[in-house]
Amino acid sequence: MIRDQETLNILLSNISRFVRERLIPNEEIVSETDEIPADIVQDMKTMGLFGLTIPEEYGGLQLTMEEEVLSMLELGRASPAFRSLLGTTVGIGSQGILFDGTEQQKEEYLPRMATGEVIASFALTEPGAGSDAASLKTTAIRDGDHYFVNGTKRFITNAPQAGIFTLMARTDPAKKGASGISAFIVETDTPGITLGKRDKKMGQRGAHTCDVIFENCRVPAKNLIGGVEGRGFKTAMKVLDKGRIHIASICVAVAERMLDDALRYASERRQFGQAIGEFQLVQAMLADSKSEIYAARSMVIDAARRRDDGLPVSTEASCAKLFASEMCGRVADRAVQIFGGAGYMSEYGIERFYRDVRLFRIYEGTTQVQQLVIARNMLRELQ
Repeated sequence: MIRDQETLNILLSNISRFVRERLIPNEEIVSETDEIPADIVQDMKTMGLFGLTIPEEYGGLQLTMEEEVLSMLELGRASPAFRSLLGTTVGIGSQGILFDGTEQQKEEYLPRMATGEVIASFALTEPGAGSDAASLKTTAIRDGDHYFVNGTKRFITNAPQAGIFTLMARTDPAKKGASGISAFIVETDTPGITLGKRDKKMGQRGAHTCDVIFENCRVPAKNLIGGVEGRGFKTAMKVLDKGRIHIASICVAVAERMLDDALRYASERRQFGQAIGEFQLVQAMLADSKSEIYAARSMVIDAARRRDDGLPVSTEASCAKLFASEMCGRVADRAVQIFGGAGYMSEYGIERFYRDVRLFRIYEGTTQVQQLVIARNMLRELQ
C-alpha cells in the first residue's frame, strides 16, 4: 500500500545514496572497531530513519508495511550492523507501544524515538526462555503505584545504547503460561538495572547485545503498556509478526548485495584463460542465487501488502522469514565459493557477510519456530 509514490521514490533514492556513499565505505571501520561512527549515527537521525514506522502525528514518516520493506531493501544492502542500530526502534522496540500503548504513553515516548533521541530495545529473551517465550521468569510484582521487576534478559539488541526497554515480564507468577505476561516501558536509567558485558559474537560487529539484569527495579504502574495486565505476550506476538517481515526484507537485501559482489568478481577473476563467470558450474551458483532471491523478494512484498490490507499474516510472515533467512545463508555460502580462496580472506568482505547473516536464521524466531508456527496455523485453519 504505497500512499505517495513520488515521495517514496525520493526517500528510497536518498537511502540508496546514503548506503552507497556513507555506509558501504565505512563497513570495514565498523568491523574493526565494533562501533558505528558517531557522524553516521547523526546522519541517520537527520534523515529521519529512526522514525520510519512511527505515525506522522508523533513526528515519524508513518511508512506502510510495503513502504518499510522497500526502504529496508535499500538500507539492508550495507552491513547489517547499520540497520540493527535503528531496527529495534523502527520495529520491535517501538511497535508494542504503538499497537497497544495508551495515548499518554505514545505521546511521551514515540516523538523522542522518531528523532533518534531515544533508542528503543525489546527485552524478551532470557537465559531459560528463548524460542519458548511463554516460559519467561522475569517478574513484575505490583506494589501500590509501582511494579518491582526482577530477572535477567539475554542477548538484548541495542541494550548498551537504549534509552528505553519494551520489557516482557510475568505479573502473575501463579499463571505459568502466556496469560501471566505483561508488557512495560522501562527507562534504562531506572535504578536497579545493570547491563552485562557486551557479547562477543560470531558476526555483526557494531551491532551490540548484552544481558540486562533487573534487581528490584521500580517501574511506575503508568508504564504498563495499555494499562492492562496479561496482554504482554499478545503484544509481543503482534510485534514479532511485523518484525519477521522486516527481517525477511533485510535477508533479501543482503543476499542481493552478496550476489552483486560475487557476480562482479566472477566477471573479473580469470582462470584457464577466461573469466570464471564463463564456467557453467559458477553460472549455476549465480543462477540459483538469483532465482531464490527473486522468490524471497516476491514473498516479502506479498506478505507486506497483505498486512497493509488488514489481512492476518502470521503464516505469511513466518513463511517469508523462514525462506528468506535460509536463502540468505545459501547465497552467502555460494558467494564464498565463487570467490574461492579470496572469499576466506577478510579484505574482500564476503567472509564478514557469511558470518553476519548466520544470525538471521536465529533471531526473531528460529527457522524451527517458523516451521512450527506455519504448521500449527495450517492445522488450526482446518478446524
